[in-house]
Amino acid sequence: MPQLLIDDLTVEVVRKPVRQLRLTVRAPLGQLRVTAPMRTTEAAIREVVLSKQAWIRKHQAAFRARPAAPVLRYESGETHYYQGQPLRLLVHEQAGARAQVQLLADELHLHVPAGATPAQRAQVLARWRRTHLQAHVAELLAKWEPVVGAQVADWGIKQMKTRWGTCSIRARRIWLNLELSQWPVSCLEYVVVHELTHLHERLHNARFWHLLGQAMPDWQEPHLALKKGQLGG
Repeated sequence: MPQLLIDDLTVEVVRKPVRQLRLTVRAPLGQLRVTAPMRTTEAAIREVVLSKQAWIRKHQAAFRARPAAPVLRYESGETHYYQGQPLRLLVHEQAGARAQVQLLADELHLHVPAGATPAQRAQVLARWRRTHLQAHVAELLAKWEPVVGAQVADWGIKQMKTRWGTCSIRARRIWLNLELSQWPVSCLEYVVVHELTHLHERLHNARFWHLLGQAMPDWQEPHLALKKGQLGG
């Protein structure tokens, strides 16, 4: 992917058929990406990046100050989060066992066949998370679509590195990040309402935040929690 060096900032440039240039600072280390309309000149990209240097460096510093996430090997004794609660993982291996997950009090019981690798264990837990998240999202859409006054034609869940949700206005489709299953329900609810609001307003402008506030007056607390991006902190 093309890159530009602007002062000491390395900028990844993505050209797409979009209407306006968008600059993002990405997890985990504050990588800088510019998504620009197809005919945007290099000079125009440089001008925007240089004008936003203070904002960029502030957000990069915040990313780099975060403690490193623990490396998970899906072994007994690890802490895994579900709906904001820390849970102790207990792995049960047995020859011929059916892969499944059980939530019992403050423990996650992961049943896998003997010899299952960390990647295979992770897949089992991810399937369990997806199933529960799909059911929860369906309930939240039924609750919030009448409140927001917008209805999706389709929705789905997928793993995303830098966003909690996305909205395709033309297709009236929203995507939600699988990682939201780890966060408190209020955070999932906020992202659902946030993406539904985009069906009224594409941009994060004053109109968008006004509409969001009308639908969900207490949106700021979950918004800030997700922006901080640190469970158990």
